[in-house]
Amino acid sequence: MPPAVTDDWATPRDLFDKLNAVYRFDQDVAASSTNHLCDEWLGLDHPEEHKRDGLTGAWMGHVFCNPPYGRGIADWVARASQHPDLVVLLLPARTDTRWFHDLVLSNPDADVEFIKGRLKYGGGRSPAPFPSMIVRFDCCG
Repeated sequence: MPPAVTDDWATPRDLFDKLNAVYRFDQDVAASSTNHLCDEWLGLDHPEEHKRDGLTGAWMGHVFCNPPYGRGIADWVARASQHPDLVVLLLPARTDTRWFHDLVLSNPDADVEFIKGRLKYGGGRSPAPFPSMIVRFDCCG
């Protein structure tokens, strides 16, 4: 299989809606002007300059994050694990990686839910070439 052309995998709306019904997200921190799922969002093309870097920008309240799935994914998971409120991430289920073992499995505030089957991201016709998981970090829950 050829390498992915992009590391941008837009969140399936039905999955987000199910999660949002439970967690009531305040912010989508890895979004764009065309795919953000909350009124408050951070992303590279945000009209406000201080909201263009979701990784270093201000996270508030209950956060949803479907980060880029490239080499920098560990930075997003690390940031999520440090947020003082709830963060729900949609991630590729890469259980063989260092970031999964060091940042998720070893964290007592982390909860993992593996998604049965393969998701169709961003209105795609075919399922993703990888399994997915939901990781929740909730320091206060």
